[in-house]
Amino acid sequence: MTNRLKTKYLVIGVWCLVSGACGGKKDSQPPTPEPTAPLPTAGLAGQRVALTPLALVAAEDTLHLDALVAARRNTLDKCDSIIGTLLAARAPEVTWVGPAELRHIARRAIPIAADPDQMGTPFLRAGNVVQVPDPLRYQLRTLMGLVGGRYALVPAGLVFRLPTAGPAGRPAGVSAELSMVMIDSRVGRVGWRTIARGEGPDAWTALTRAMKSLTPGLP
Repeated sequence: MTNRLKTKYLVIGVWCLVSGACGGKKDSQPPTPEPTAPLPTAGLAGQRVALTPLALVAAEDTLHLDALVAARRNTLDKCDSIIGTLLAARAPEVTWVGPAELRHIARRAIPIAADPDQMGTPFLRAGNVVQVPDPLRYQLRTLMGLVGGRYALVPAGLVFRLPTAGPAGRPAGVSAELSMVMIDSRVGRVGWRTIARGEGPDAWTALTRAMKSLTPGLP
């Protein structure tokens, strides 16, 4: 009986050592982020697609970008400019209707259309959102009726983080993570989403590289 018990515990101990199933040290490596999905421009060629304004910018405290985050309006406007300029240059097959034009369209349709800056789009960055709820669904459908298109590309949030460590072991610069969501306004559903990532010596270079990752194959 004693030999049988010893053999049993020996087998269990070896299995725990190999599989790590007995409460051993867990892997401390962070999960690898999913690669950025390319912008589906082939299915949008020749169409008018709304590009809504960015409404959320955040940054990790360790980056010391307090001034950038505090100057919210100026920061959002500069982000919109970078996003819109790069989309127009790198995906010209789509007719992009940018934030400035959307605001103009909405102002001409008061009170029918909602203010594009006040539509509450940041919650769309959550990966489990598939069906767009009201009032955002109604607001987008109304706005797209005025724009003359079906799809809206929503920059749902921009987060600046400390980048991964470089060869010297210490991270340098800034990493940008831009949540992008494509919505079919006719059915009120998210049809495509991704997180565009880019790193650079400063926030604006990081955002530029994040946007370029949406259209791979171009310099």
